[in-house]
Amino acid sequence: MTLSGSLTQVLAIEDSSQIGHARRTAQKLAEKHGLDATDAGRVALVATELASNILKHAARGEIHLRVLPRKNGAGIEMLAIDRAQGFDLQACLTDGFSTGGTQGIGLGAVSRQTEVFDVYADARGAVLLTRVYPREDKAADRRFGISQHSLHDDPACGDVWHLAYDGARISALVIDGLGHGEDAEKAARAGESAFAPIPFASPVQLLEEMHIAMTATRGGAAAVAQFDAARDGLTFAGIGNIGACLVTADKSRGLASHPGIVGVQFRKAQPFDYAQVNGQLLIMYSDGLQSRWNLQDYPGLVHRHPAVIAAVLHRDFCRGRDDVTVLVIALEATHG
Repeated sequence: MTLSGSLTQVLAIEDSSQIGHARRTAQKLAEKHGLDATDAGRVALVATELASNILKHAARGEIHLRVLPRKNGAGIEMLAIDRAQGFDLQACLTDGFSTGGTQGIGLGAVSRQTEVFDVYADARGAVLLTRVYPREDKAADRRFGISQHSLHDDPACGDVWHLAYDGARISALVIDGLGHGEDAEKAARAGESAFAPIPFASPVQLLEEMHIAMTATRGGAAAVAQFDAARDGLTFAGIGNIGACLVTADKSRGLASHPGIVGVQFRKAQPFDYAQVNGQLLIMYSDGLQSRWNLQDYPGLVHRHPAVIAAVLHRDFCRGRDDVTVLVIALEATHG
């Protein structure tokens, strides 16, 4: 099972007229990717409630949409993101409670209509995650999260991410093509094309193959992380400034990359092995994200779904002057 990189679709929610747009956009996305009328209807309902909730307690915010490829078909991810003063989650989940003077049937209904529901809220704002899968799809949710945005909403993005799952193994790639725009995207996609057919080859071989594929481009930074639950270990190799770290509830350790530009010039990549990583978070990010964040500044966030963590980091630490990618993976055995 492989997941190829795609941009996060962002819908601004600032007035009531945008609720209908969010509902229609989410429903069309679900229908386009094969969800039946009932499941697409659930997507529409959830999008409506998320947008309404933003206006009720935050006045403004965003809905982030993403298609989640599955072994058979696809699911739809929707995140509601705001910068308000937070809210009482347990109270909001109780039918009949409202922060906005309405009936307050929203979040409780949302949690019952979705296969995945999670939220993080504090004084900096709230991020609420939902994932809707076809009701007949009984496969487990893959615990990863991705937030990817191009500079100035350019259709071309110089960042690329790619994920491959094989039972107890996960292989993750992040590439940041030099600069931004079409030439940066061309460089990053060339690297991805070399990675995709052989994602579980050694990281050194993968970087060498990407180097060859990216030679005719402007090049970029790249990092590969491979997790094997059976041996409880992770191997990491990076060239350039892709940030990466392993995070637990009480500590974070950075993963070392080497200087150079894939496709232009670098010394032979050196892989690093990390043991006893089962249950930890792997976070990889391009330099469109500031590096000064610390999950310990967000009590309890490390225990939330990886998609919530990725959205919080993007919301609070995006530099705003480059493409940005944040990939968060829960390191645990998966199947299929």
